[in-house]
Amino acid sequence: MIFAARTSLRLTLVAVAALSMAACGSRPKPQLQTPTPPQETPVQRPAQPAYQPPAPRPPIEQGPLAGSTQDFVIKAGDLVYFDVDQYDIRPDAVATLKAQAGWLTRYPAVQIRIEGNADERGTREYNLSLGSRRANSVRDFLVSQGVAPSRISTVSYGKEKPIDPGTDEAAYERNRNAHTALTSGAR
Repeated sequence: MIFAARTSLRLTLVAVAALSMAACGSRPKPQLQTPTPPQETPVQRPAQPAYQPPAPRPPIEQGPLAGSTQDFVIKAGDLVYFDVDQYDIRPDAVATLKAQAGWLTRYPAVQIRIEGNADERGTREYNLSLGSRRANSVRDFLVSQGVAPSRISTVSYGKEKPIDPGTDEAAYERNRNAHTALTSGAR
């Protein structure tokens, strides 16, 4: 009985091994067919316009604030110059003064002060008087261009406030001037 049981066990083991080997054998994989969808008639879609990028933004102005003191200096200029011992408006100053008048017309709330100056030559009294005549000369010109006289004050510094501390002719030329200063109403 032991012999029969062993033989049956051996046969069972051989059968299992044979079946295992048969299962590991390669077989060709079946080819699956994908069904083709039925033919549909294409749907007509409205034509889409090509992508258009947005229009570029206008450049941001980098200049000074409109109506500010810096705007006045850049667009109109704040200095006009005079010849030696003179207070008449020079031809080269006319364009600056017309630009000042135009700017002041655009900003009617702005008040100004015309500061008359002279070079260091001459007495203190003479230069104060000359600076006053220069300031009034500029004031009269601006009034003739339509700027209200009530918006303009004048002062003479004579030789007391030079813009160039030098003692040569070039410094003297720069110091013979009338400076237009904005006193109120500017941004």
